[in-house]
Amino acid sequence: MEGNAEEVEAQADKAPSLDVTFVFIQAERSSNFDASKIGNFAFGVMDFFKDEPIMPRNQAVKDSAELMTAIYDRAQNFKHGNPACRLFYVTTGRWQGDANLEARRSQTETDLRATNLFRNVEFQCLGADGVQKLYSLTKNAISREFTFTNRTVVPEIDGVSEAYLGFIPAPAFLKIVTDEDGDIIKSIFYDNVRDWQDYNPVNTEIRDTLDSDHKDRFVLMNNGVTIIARTLRPTGNRFYIEDFQIVNGCQTSHVLAGASDKLDDSVMIPLRLIGTQQEDVIESIIHATNRQTEVKREQFLAATDVAKKNGDIFRLVS
Repeated sequence: MEGNAEEVEAQADKAPSLDVTFVFIQAERSSNFDASKIGNFAFGVMDFFKDEPIMPRNQAVKDSAELMTAIYDRAQNFKHGNPACRLFYVTTGRWQGDANLEARRSQTETDLRATNLFRNVEFQCLGADGVQKLYSLTKNAISREFTFTNRTVVPEIDGVSEAYLGFIPAPAFLKIVTDEDGDIIKSIFYDNVRDWQDYNPVNTEIRDTLDSDHKDRFVLMNNGVTIIARTLRPTGNRFYIEDFQIVNGCQTSHVLAGASDKLDDSVMIPLRLIGTQQEDVIESIIHATNRQTEVKREQFLAATDVAKKNGDIFRLVS
């Protein structure tokens, strides 16, 4: 932690609210994940937040503790809830999810949550590949601000800071997924399991709907878009997202961008907006939202009016 208590007080007097995240990192050159070292790291973090710490503190830790105390003394400014807490234990090896190590990691999160000092807690154990992925994310982080009026709040879910279901006008959605030149931002589809499939039969049907006189039905006909943001801050109807990914809706986004000259506010896009920093939550959402049971063309035919009438006739004569 950098700065001092006086700086926190000065900034708090100027800012209408405080949005705080405590970050702790222990980096090891070893290629092994050591349960005892993970435990010592966790104990040190727990001790840091105690009013009467057990471990001796050098001057740097004392200064950081004073800064932490000054932050909590301004709790009335926590308009987005208590601070978040993130821990990173890093080695040059590969995290395999060993049961004993995972139990130690998970227990640390549980213990920190039990203090009731944080709105959410995340403890990540990272190997070389995990560090590389985080580095890549820092290079691709994009922020957007937009109005999301037609929405409902999803009840509290473990691992999710907040989530919303609703719909937004297509022109507003396009400003989220395109750059200043109106081109799709490829990096925000990094986690999407299916890249742009060009105008295959399904995407052609989406485009045809947007070209038709019934484009206002789009909100009822489309499965919608799922956005996961590592930073999500609502202020009334205005939403700020940063470091976000479109994890479902790649095809929809590209078709909409291709038809941007035909879109107006009558075309509404179903939207799931999810705020989380937990990798396991992100992965489970990606898996679930992209896992679809194939519906064959003859099954669609069975739902048509002609097929239903024929079915009625055959039942009458049988």
